[in-house]
Amino acid sequence: MTAPAPSRLSRLLAMVPYFLAHPGTSADEAAADLGVTPKEVMADLNQLWMCGLPGYTPGDLIDLDFSEESIQVTFSAGIDRPLRLTPTEASVLLVALRALIDMRGVLDPGAARRAIAKVERAVGSARDAGDPDVRTGAGEPSDAAETTDVSAPMAAVRGAVRGSHAVWIRYYSASRDAVSERIVDPVRIVAVDGNSYLEGWCRQSAGIRLFRLDRIDEARVLDEPAAVPDEPDPEATLALFNADPQLPTALMTIDPSVAWVMDYYLIEPLDDVAETATDTPIRARMAYGSEDWLTRFVLGFGGRIRLMNAPGAAGEVTRRAADALAAYDGPTG
Repeated sequence: MTAPAPSRLSRLLAMVPYFLAHPGTSADEAAADLGVTPKEVMADLNQLWMCGLPGYTPGDLIDLDFSEESIQVTFSAGIDRPLRLTPTEASVLLVALRALIDMRGVLDPGAARRAIAKVERAVGSARDAGDPDVRTGAGEPSDAAETTDVSAPMAAVRGAVRGSHAVWIRYYSASRDAVSERIVDPVRIVAVDGNSYLEGWCRQSAGIRLFRLDRIDEARVLDEPAAVPDEPDPEATLALFNADPQLPTALMTIDPSVAWVMDYYLIEPLDDVAETATDTPIRARMAYGSEDWLTRFVLGFGGRIRLMNAPGAAGEVTRRAADALAAYDGPTG
């Protein structure tokens, strides 16, 4: 089985310096040192043979003379020692790691903090040796610090994903304005538009669904292994705005001043927002779970969102708005 991309990439980056330091070593010896099989070593060498400097002409590619008995690097393309981050590259990596910590639930914050501490220490050592200044940290965080910002439901969900176990969740659905209990066979945790989601097979809905982690009120890992019937299509599952086809939909017009609402709710624009005039309402469609929720949603925008159908909710919006206005006309104390 091929190794996951990140671990294989790390190994590929280390292989050229390794074979430069051990010329003529065999695939068996290299496999023992690198912690892989001889077959994987040979597959990696065939991959390395096609890598090199920009331009990718034969003269720029890494060149190897190898068989299972003997491996030798004849052109390293500059990878003469284990790669070392420049201060700029380290800064970019640190910013990305800190952003992932802020995006709750995507990864173990303790692991991210340990990685940050290691990168900062490495860059600090380089700085002390004369490289440009890059901010360094105070060392690795304590175990207590690692767990303070991870809720119990998030920890349970991550554990279910890591262990490939089914998970029971109590979940608040914003579109239905209701809390439900579900059993989910997890696939992965994804981050979209600043929010973290559990992607998995929902047994109640009999389909792949996305559950926002901060809306999971309770989670419990089950003893049974996860069983996803089909490999999910990333293009389909990451299209968060494929609403449940069983839900009713409301057509509406949205004032351009509140067009941002489409970034926060499952709202599908029917007009080209980029080409719509700044004073022209935008036509859109949204799935909703109950008329009461839709009524409260529209009322919250004070007339800047208007319903074009859903007469029950539209009538209730008009009635409640009239009652609110009438309250201002009553006697004053």
